[in-house]
Amino acid sequence: MSKPVRSLREVVSILQEKDLRTTLLGIGPMSEVVIRATLELARDMDFPVMLIASRNQIDSISLGGGYVMGWDQKAFSQAIQKTADEVGFDGLLYLCRDHGGPWQRDGEKYSKLPAEEAMRIAKASYLADLEAGFNLLHIDPTKDPHCDGTVPMETVIERTLELIEYTEEQVQRLNLAAVSYEVGTEETMGGLISPDAFEQFIVELLGELDKRSLPHPAFIVGQTGTLVKMDRNVGHFDPEAAIQLCQIARKHGLGFKEHNADYLPLDILGMHPELDITSANVAPEFGVVETKSLLKLAAQEEQSISDGSVLEPSNFASIIQKAALESGRWKKWLVKEEAHLTEDDIARSPEKLREITAVCGHYVFDQEDVLSARGKLYNNLMALKIADSPMKNIVDAVKESMVKYVGAFSLRGLNSHLI
Repeated sequence: MSKPVRSLREVVSILQEKDLRTTLLGIGPMSEVVIRATLELARDMDFPVMLIASRNQIDSISLGGGYVMGWDQKAFSQAIQKTADEVGFDGLLYLCRDHGGPWQRDGEKYSKLPAEEAMRIAKASYLADLEAGFNLLHIDPTKDPHCDGTVPMETVIERTLELIEYTEEQVQRLNLAAVSYEVGTEETMGGLISPDAFEQFIVELLGELDKRSLPHPAFIVGQTGTLVKMDRNVGHFDPEAAIQLCQIARKHGLGFKEHNADYLPLDILGMHPELDITSANVAPEFGVVETKSLLKLAAQEEQSISDGSVLEPSNFASIIQKAALESGRWKKWLVKEEAHLTEDDIARSPEKLREITAVCGHYVFDQEDVLSARGKLYNNLMALKIADSPMKNIVDAVKESMVKYVGAFSLRGLNSHLI
């Protein structure tokens, strides 16, 4: 696996100095399939890879691990290196922590951990990130179950400084290459961030970083109006707001980062480079594409077996539906009008059950019964001559969903400008 020859902070500087109108793509590592699809596509289209892992996806085993194969940071890094070697990827590759910080695991938030304990855990998680070779840390202390409403700006800045100071101390202690940072969140101050508040946050944070001789971040996250629910973007992208926020970020030497770019129409995606959106994150969409591809193959298997095959069915669809429903992960993705739905409501509606399975199937890929059924599904598909390589079919489907972002964001061949 190629080591980054430039930090992401340096990449942002190059993009701005050369006025390269491109939008970097942060990809959520929803599964092994998504990781393989990413590396194969980046190999063929020559763009830098940013794999953005949330703490719910990848974290230290002592802190609860993650739902992606149960990997901790070290296992995640090793799996990426192994896949990169297998597919022959040798381009720029950045391991990124998405939404690191206190209360960023669901369990920490729901149990309302005390602030001191939440910060201690956040630091432990960041330390494991650094030891595993992560290149970008999202410092996001904007969740606090003890706050009534949003966390005050001064508290966010104070905790951001504490966490960056800690991680920089560990970088020096471990003698690591420079690490880049991402600050802010799409949820800061609630709703669409006002330009004045956005700039105030930047000015105050950078001033305090300078006082402590700490590095400036590579990215600041802002709200452009995007919002993902179920398998669609229900937000309202605001190009005028995006222009203002991007101009403010660039004025202070920062790249502007958009989250929740999943499912945006192609015309809006194509606007991103010209609006100067430096980077955009896409995550759940790729997990949904994988799950839908699996369910499509499972339906073909079921039909072939019902037509007279002696093979024992995998029952993949019913097994993953049960696991997805019982996981409860679908609750956060329901649109406002359906927020009242209970597990029993969903179980009684075959259509809604299929919908939440498509959206939340990736959360349970690593469950033993789901893994077993998936293996049996693959064997049946090959025996029935439905697919010579079911894995390749699914990887190709995920790659197809990624290609539109690579094209719209003008990413193809970008490495030649960066190396």
